[in-house]
Amino acid sequence: MGTVSHVITGAVPVTDGLRSKVEAAIRELNYHPNHVARSLKTSKTRTLGIVVPDMTIPFFPQVISGAEAAARERGYVVIAVNSGDDGERQKELLSLLRSQRVEGILLVVASAPTPQTQISRILEAGIPIVCCDRVPERLRVDSVSVENREAGRLGFQHLLDAGYRRIAVATGPLALRNERQRLLGCREAADEAGIGLEPDLIWEGNLRVEDVTALCRDHLARPGRPEAILSTNGPTALGVLRAFRAHGLSTPRDMGFATFDELTVDEIFLPSITTIVQPSYEIGFRAAELLLERIEGGSAAAEPMMVRLPAVLKIRESSRPPDVLAASLKQ
Repeated sequence: MGTVSHVITGAVPVTDGLRSKVEAAIRELNYHPNHVARSLKTSKTRTLGIVVPDMTIPFFPQVISGAEAAARERGYVVIAVNSGDDGERQKELLSLLRSQRVEGILLVVASAPTPQTQISRILEAGIPIVCCDRVPERLRVDSVSVENREAGRLGFQHLLDAGYRRIAVATGPLALRNERQRLLGCREAADEAGIGLEPDLIWEGNLRVEDVTALCRDHLARPGRPEAILSTNGPTALGVLRAFRAHGLSTPRDMGFATFDELTVDEIFLPSITTIVQPSYEIGFRAAELLLERIEGGSAAAEPMMVRLPAVLKIRESSRPPDVLAASLKQ
């Protein structure tokens, strides 16, 4: 069995002839190594865990895909689990991953209060954690996310440059730091333009599309309708678009629109949707690389690292002033 182990793990060199014989026997016998038993001996499972709030939101499968790619390059596998954006479920999953002896955890925190005590204990146990996308406050932990403040400023400034002045910002829960940072970037762009951002133009919702739709329908029914809306996340964007439909509005004919995150079926939207694209795959890849550096380098207690990646603005038809769009369609 020692020779078989050497072939599988590559820990000890073997001759090409012996390797071929062992690999043939493995295929013939349909042999599968017992990684659980091995982990009890070596304390190594070569397994990472990743917790995301909602796998149905297109952003998060891309994060998982990036993490898997980085892990696979180093001979690790990833267990992906879904918290449903629920705080209690998140706690259960963190405990489960720890019991499964994962060597590190990638975490996108739920919008509920962050379980700081639990995370601190996991870190103290020598299991590194890297937070992706949503960065918790008052917690010394590695993190990888987009430059949220600059991305918010980028989107809002684009709408200003397109000629819109009364711009509403539809956000997710402002308990999340990334949502607050995006809103802060919008405020800064509005202040610099000398128009400010009035309280009635900040539409805070949750991340459930049906709830966001109801919220936006209510706002759109009030006097003083905005000229344009910037959504700070994908689920909120879908809620805004459904509210448009409920009121018989279209973008940009009646209202300009831009959003964070590519929508699942963006290619069927006409006009097409202007989007602030986060590098979701790269966020997952870089986060997994950082986690593996902590695991393999034994530097879990080092100063936390913060990796911030730029967003990219993809200008499409939904943010163009109606007269400009009409002219372009005639060409």
